[in-house]
Amino acid sequence: MLWLASMEPADLSGPEAVTAAQRRAAMPEEFDPRHLAVRVGQLVAVGAVVAVAITAVPGLGEIRARLDGADPVWVAALVLAELGSCAGYLLVFRATFCSQMPWGLSYDIAFAELAANSLLPAGGAGGLALGVWALRRAGMPTGHIARRTVAFFVVTSAANFVTLILVGLGGFIGIVAGRGSVTLTLVPALVTALGALLVGLSPSALRALGSRGARVEGDGRRHRAARAVRAWLEVCADGVDQAMALLRSHSLGVIVGSMAYLWFDIAALGCGFAAVGTVPPWGTLALGYLIGQLGNLVPLPGGVGGTEGALVGVFVLYGVGVTEATAAVLLYRLFQLAVPALLGTPAFVMLRRKLLRADRPALVCAPLALDDVQLPVAS
Repeated sequence: MLWLASMEPADLSGPEAVTAAQRRAAMPEEFDPRHLAVRVGQLVAVGAVVAVAITAVPGLGEIRARLDGADPVWVAALVLAELGSCAGYLLVFRATFCSQMPWGLSYDIAFAELAANSLLPAGGAGGLALGVWALRRAGMPTGHIARRTVAFFVVTSAANFVTLILVGLGGFIGIVAGRGSVTLTLVPALVTALGALLVGLSPSALRALGSRGARVEGDGRRHRAARAVRAWLEVCADGVDQAMALLRSHSLGVIVGSMAYLWFDIAALGCGFAAVGTVPPWGTLALGYLIGQLGNLVPLPGGVGGTEGALVGVFVLYGVGVTEATAAVLLYRLFQLAVPALLGTPAFVMLRRKLLRADRPALVCAPLALDDVQLPVAS
């Protein structure tokens, strides 16, 4: 989370007032309209190359035929599913950061983040970085932003973890339709369960690691770096605690929003398969989606190239035909990128105007920082 580095370590410890310098903080260079225009151009160029390849390259006739014959009803259902996923993101964003935030501001920031995720590389970190800048500019306390950003990442990842564990175990036992192979069902479920356990245990480990150098004093570069590392370890520990508190409190916005954000996107991929052929069994669809989305971590704008290749490869591994998988994934990815970008670009424009005209519209969330410093929060 290098995009959190712009927050000074001293600002991470409590519900401090936002300084004038923070309110005037310049927008990060990667969110400059000219920079984003370049990203749009890159995505359009990649899309054009793919379109030309599908049209002209010999041997891709069946993929062309499937895309040309895509069922418009299922394509419309795909778009609706992506809209549902975007609505889930908005819900979990507002519930995690501040349920008192005005809905208009919540919409602008959340959908601008979604647009940034479509245009920028790094598996969604670009969107969260945009949110950090916008919330600081809107007057939300810096420490609250840092802790809740970590919490947001954890609660949205928790939906993936829970789904992969349940579907993997269900596929292995035979409850969920799909391939019952140990390697393709039980192993991913167990690896994910181990990862979830490590995340749950991480706060005490992070604090113990940070406390090892707590007495280091001095003003040299090495000492400042050590203090910064300790501050970030503390923030990450507090953020995980906040995420656990939100989940234990059965926050409707957090739970429903994170699940909707994930499941509607899986449904959109299923609609893509239905539009060009046959939908794989539920277990195969969910596991293929969850594992294949790791391709989004490839540092390419919107994950273009890495995500498609990973999804197709995983589905082929699960027994789906390569032609059908390729056509379905390309159709799904077209709208997965286009819908958030089309909705989020106007939201980004409105957000910039709102932050220039309004005087700290998120300052209403400042009292929540008082709760953040009393961790862990009891449910």
